[in-house]
Amino acid sequence: MATYRYLHYDVFTHRALEGNQLAVFPEPAGLTADAMQRVTREMNFSECTFIFPPDAPQSIGSSPQQAGAEKVDVRMRIFTPGEELPMAGHPTVGSTFALVKEGVIARGQRDFVFGLGVGPTPVSIDWKDGEIDFAWMTQKNAEYLGAIKDRARFAESIGLRERELGPAPPEVASSGNPFLIAPLASREAVDRVDINRPAYAACCAAAGLKETALFVFSIEPMEPSEPGEPEPSVYSRMLGPGLGVSEDPATGSATGPLGCYVHKHRLLPPERLAHFVSLQGVKMLRPSRLHVSIEANGDAITRVRVGGRSVLVGEGRLTF
Repeated sequence: MATYRYLHYDVFTHRALEGNQLAVFPEPAGLTADAMQRVTREMNFSECTFIFPPDAPQSIGSSPQQAGAEKVDVRMRIFTPGEELPMAGHPTVGSTFALVKEGVIARGQRDFVFGLGVGPTPVSIDWKDGEIDFAWMTQKNAEYLGAIKDRARFAESIGLRERELGPAPPEVASSGNPFLIAPLASREAVDRVDINRPAYAACCAAAGLKETALFVFSIEPMEPSEPGEPEPSVYSRMLGPGLGVSEDPATGSATGPLGCYVHKHRLLPPERLAHFVSLQGVKMLRPSRLHVSIEANGDAITRVRVGGRSVLVGEGRLTF
């Protein structure tokens, strides 16, 4: 029997009991990958993270050559209830806040690098009155892996009508984890999405794609919901039954590709792309605010960042 301590954060929010839940295990020495997977199923959050020293074995997706060449501050492994991920957004942002509490990140330190399956992943930190206020995660520029052209079939597979789709095609984009990104005509349509999984998988297969987690969004105008915060530009949901997560309240690894997709298809004015907010999780009663920054030189994206806040809501121990 061994005991493992964890910190429970709500991520992409500044209010407890909102945002996306995360369990951070800061001292997981001795846990195998199978044990970390079982622990994550036990916690039953979208993800758990496990923090290791920088010289620990690489996580999923890393090659031994890459791991040896990395200059990182810690290595982090990320699990959903169904699988290990090479990267993820809310685990990286939330773990940044946890590592400040643990003293791994010194107060006032601006830059920190996680070793993830996709390689070194920089985080920049904003401070306020000596406390961590905000964390920005740099992500890779999105890679596009294929699109669905049969709009009617796609709409039917997610419980909508073709006229409720947005103007740009549903397209798979990935900054480490692939998502099928699909704009919809309204927030109401976003809230009504209901995947018929066999029909959705068949629709993906007909387009030459694997069944992929679905990220839907609308750019229908919204009223400001937070005083002093940027007005949300995007209203979104992520449904990923294949990941063991029927729906996720905040998906940072989809939000970087979302920004790239919005830039590619000119869905927001260029000046808005420098900093906009995606409001996710509302239908789940866990509203989350994911900040996105896309820097570009003409058509070429030069930097992708996703950021937000986190709130510590609990601490505990697992013994097994």
